[in-house]
Amino acid sequence: MMAKKKTAYVCQECGYNATKWLGKCPGCGEWNTLVEERIQPERQGGLSLGLSTGSSPIAIDEVTTEDMPRFHTGSMELDRVLGGGVIPGSMVLVVGDPGVGKSSLTLKVCANVAKKQGKVLYVTGEESTRQVRMRADRLDAIEKDLLVLSETNLEMIAKQVLEVNPELLVIDSIQTVFKPEIQSAPGSVSQVRESAVELLRIAKLNSIAVFVVGHVTKDGVLAGPRVLEHIVDTVLYFEGERNAQFRVLRAVKNRFGSTNEIGLFEMRGEGLVDVPDASKLFLSDSPTNVPGSVIIPTVEGTRPLLVEVQALVSQTPYMPPRRTADFVDVKRIQLLLAVLEKRVGMLLGNCDVYVKVAGGIKIDEPAIDLALTIALASSFRNNTIMNETVIFGEVGLAGEVRAVTQVESRVREAVKMGFKHIILPKKNLTNLSTDKLVRVYGVENVREALEIAFR
Repeated sequence: MMAKKKTAYVCQECGYNATKWLGKCPGCGEWNTLVEERIQPERQGGLSLGLSTGSSPIAIDEVTTEDMPRFHTGSMELDRVLGGGVIPGSMVLVVGDPGVGKSSLTLKVCANVAKKQGKVLYVTGEESTRQVRMRADRLDAIEKDLLVLSETNLEMIAKQVLEVNPELLVIDSIQTVFKPEIQSAPGSVSQVRESAVELLRIAKLNSIAVFVVGHVTKDGVLAGPRVLEHIVDTVLYFEGERNAQFRVLRAVKNRFGSTNEIGLFEMRGEGLVDVPDASKLFLSDSPTNVPGSVIIPTVEGTRPLLVEVQALVSQTPYMPPRRTADFVDVKRIQLLLAVLEKRVGMLLGNCDVYVKVAGGIKIDEPAIDLALTIALASSFRNNTIMNETVIFGEVGLAGEVRAVTQVESRVREAVKMGFKHIILPKKNLTNLSTDKLVRVYGVENVREALEIAFR
């Protein structure tokens, strides 16, 4: 008599397992996300990729701590985000919107590694080998040791990986890979989770660096189970609009480096190109003597960037007025508008407010508060601020300007780009050394900052 197959219901959003179908997932609270999956024992005789090596426990003081060897990807920006390069045996997840440049970046990295390190295996589950070759011609990524495989069956992929033994393995994308033992469709919670675990075993046992490309949901977060982010060593998110010129690669998890670093790329005809001097590019089209335009020295990780923020405040007969912001949290704008109205006396309740960060770089650190506040006031009053001025500082609800971190690097970048006036929190003036040609203004509150900015 044939044994009855067991059935489980798995949430496509959070991975919650239920024994029966429920309209609302108890894990994430979403409706109609539970999908039926058949549970079947793994077949005997399948490819064994277990992590067990028969090793014994070892005292922690006997564990060697020498630096792990890294190899470079050929992209200084990507190496910066990874912490200095790729570690053999590590698993990196690259996530981003469709068309942002994930496949272009990974294919170019494959060519660079194949040229200097050895064999690279690029596995595509969404395109044919001919399509990959067409992209490689456009990106100038043709190398003899770059091998392409169009396959989605994980057992076949693992077999080829063990035969080729590449320095780098790229899976594009994890949502197309499936294990035959699991009866659910590719891209389901079980398939994505189990496929990622098998790829991790391959990476660790054979010291093969693995890059995995992942899809995102409509909210811009990783599609599939959240456990996927816990399995991999590094999670990189691509940010930027499809039609925007610049892309930002940000690490949200990194077991071998900092999560504060970002990589900047420019989309060109030949693919993604590193942007080593980002401030110069961001300010190249910056208008002068325009109300509502302010330059902010922001810091991403250890990297200072000068970006332009633009504000437009205009009266409207329609209620309630609109509050929109691109690449800045709109709640921050609403808070600063309330500070201007309560502490400075600007009547902004009947005005539409639009805020935009030029270049498409998302900034969310508190140090941008003062510059945003002055940009809003500048547009409302239709007055321009002093020429060659940068502004930064955190603004409190009482209208006070609070001190921020990494002041030296912000000021150094502003001086490097030729700015002559710097408005910053007064508490940050302690032990601050600047060029004699640069004038620094320390302010204690928003009203004082406005008086200096509009001189």
